Amino acid sequence: MNTRYIILPMLCMCMAVAAQNNIEHHHAEDSTDVFFRHLQMNEVTVTGVTGDTKLKHSTTPVNIVTSKVLRSTASTNIIDAISHQPGVSQLTTGSSISKPIIRGLGYNRVVVMSEGVRQEGQQWGDEHGVEVDGNSVGYVEILKGPASLMYGSDAMAGVVILHPQSILPEGDMRANFSSEYQTNNGLFGYNLSMAGNKKGFVWDGLFSHKMAHAYKNKYDGYVPGSQFGEKAGRLMLGLYKPWGHSRLTGTLYHLTPSIVEGERDEVTGELICSTDNIKTYGKALPFQKINHYKIVWDNFLNLPKGYLKVILGYQQNQRQEFEESEDAYELYFKLHTMTYDFRYVTQEFSGWKLSAGIGGMYQQSSNLGEEFLIPDYKIFDGGIYATATKTLGDRWTISGGVRYDHRYMHGNELEEEGTLRFNNFTRSFNGFSGSIGAVCNINKHFNVRANLARGFRTPNMSEMASNGVHEGSIRYEIGSQNLKAEYSLQADLGMDFTSRYVSAQVALFANKINNFIFMHRLPEVMKDGYLTYAYTQGDARLLGFEAGIDFHPIHSLHFANTFSYVDAQLLNQPAESKYIPFTPAPHWTSELKWELLHHSHATVAHHHEPGVTHHALFNNLYVAAGLDCYLKQTHIYSVDETETMTPSYMLLSFSAGTDIQWKGKKIVELYITADNVLNTAYQNHLNRLKYADVNNVTGRRGVYNMGRNVTFKLVVPLSL
Repeated sequence: MNTRYIILPMLCMCMAVAAQNNIEHHHAEDSTDVFFRHLQMNEVTVTGVTGDTKLKHSTTPVNIVTSKVLRSTASTNIIDAISHQPGVSQLTTGSSISKPIIRGLGYNRVVVMSEGVRQEGQQWGDEHGVEVDGNSVGYVEILKGPASLMYGSDAMAGVVILHPQSILPEGDMRANFSSEYQTNNGLFGYNLSMAGNKKGFVWDGLFSHKMAHAYKNKYDGYVPGSQFGEKAGRLMLGLYKPWGHSRLTGTLYHLTPSIVEGERDEVTGELICSTDNIKTYGKALPFQKINHYKIVWDNFLNLPKGYLKVILGYQQNQRQEFEESEDAYELYFKLHTMTYDFRYVTQEFSGWKLSAGIGGMYQQSSNLGEEFLIPDYKIFDGGIYATATKTLGDRWTISGGVRYDHRYMHGNELEEEGTLRFNNFTRSFNGFSGSIGAVCNINKHFNVRANLARGFRTPNMSEMASNGVHEGSIRYEIGSQNLKAEYSLQADLGMDFTSRYVSAQVALFANKINNFIFMHRLPEVMKDGYLTYAYTQGDARLLGFEAGIDFHPIHSLHFANTFSYVDAQLLNQPAESKYIPFTPAPHWTSELKWELLHHSHATVAHHHEPGVTHHALFNNLYVAAGLDCYLKQTHIYSVDETETMTPSYMLLSFSAGTDIQWKGKKIVELYITADNVLNTAYQNHLNRLKYADVNNVTGRRGVYNMGRNVTFKLVVPLSL
């Protein structure tokens, strides 16, 4: 089941297990021991705020999604797996492509970090997902709010940090096999991994494969073009010694998603299928072929008064689109990205902890196909930053920092059939960003946090230089080379309370963005037979909050509820165009979870047989029921029907999970999840397929989301 736990800064229960995955602590610990220790000490460490920071000292909102939650969640990709966290949504195209949305902002306003470097894969596109295999992710850290201080341009809405699996303790070697099956789209996936640690020499290898045919729902039946295939691999070799560590990681990711066009038969209203077998696992035209390769060199050096961290990365993204033939691509982007990050962090002295660093990237993109949307381009950027944290007694922590960024962008000229398609141009951007915040640990139960941050984002190449048909968005797009950089000023206020029986949190935010870039339609303009849209900019403001409460009257029973809301408006606009497009609808989640068997009570001795100890067959057994409620979204950009209102809907789900043991040793983890149990026909407001063709028979527009789906997942740990 998609988790319903709100994981804001004080929800220790959902974050405690993550401590065992901390990249600077390489000990495999019993999850129950970790839970109780950190429930008492509240010393979970987060890495993405201003260096390594204890959770109770974090001044900004942070969510942690643990490895246990990821394993027990039914999803089709890693963003889908975290999309039910408070304040987090996903923009979807079919079942294989998901883009993270944080507090109403996405695309190049959210940075995704993987293997310690920013993931770069043409993320400006509507139909471009995140090229990371979810099986390679140990746990996820989500920063909400401007994080330009640590991550530079593009981290205006927040950061999603995909942490790798933890390093095993000395002398340990393990293998792991997992497999899953989903009934709705026939998704079948498996992965095999092996890791070890021999006298400080560590290794970790993984291979995974996933495939799915078209999904179905009550109104559309099977949806042609929603099938996909995915393969991924990862290999890490490293050395861990008292002086620090050095590790080299290589990953490859291959995704072949077909494209849902949503075209219908004018007479019957049924979706048109280009293949004879609607349930084929093979690709069908049109489709994409995405290859992403990455190599990262991660170094950590202990110094007398601190540590130095150096991360260098190279990644290549190849994105091809096939429309008329499986052997000839029409569109082909090839993107090279080199990233660097040097960071020095001091040990704590007199309550102070300081850090400073430089980071940036070099990027080059080429068009190798016959169709063009953006020009060939180069980007070079760099930033320098410094942060400071001061602890005042046992209650107060104050932290902040400043950063300066410079980005150079150059687009190449392209002449097509005697007509100038793209002109030669160069732009440079400079920006300052920073933050200041404080947290007061009033007592061991209650905390108050406040933060003020300035974010910075340069226009991307699509916004500046687009001139062509964007097949994934079914429109002709025109960029503007006169766009200015975006600047945001966001205030956050959070309060959280934790006791033996209740955990409650609320996080409020107000965000003002100057020069906000958005797209609008050019009325009565058609290019190449497509409606034409152009990029422009103005000022915007976003207001919202996330709130949650978890009742646990007894240790084994939890009743968790969360609510997320964001109001995103363009300033100085008429009523029909004042709301920012693709703003998530208000979202309420509720889950009742009963842990029938707990880890600490798993092994039972029966004394009626002297000398014989009987071990429980099941361990960590739970059952849960969940309810997702999306309220009606009336805040839409309605000009030229760019958006339409989305009605409210509710989704019911059930789940169960257990460890299966033999002679006191875990041999299998088993999870069963039933999503959308009532087979509700719905369209999420962030589903791009909502605007596909109208069904002439029923009058309904677009393609609906997935119907009832039952997921079976097995995880088999092997100790070698």
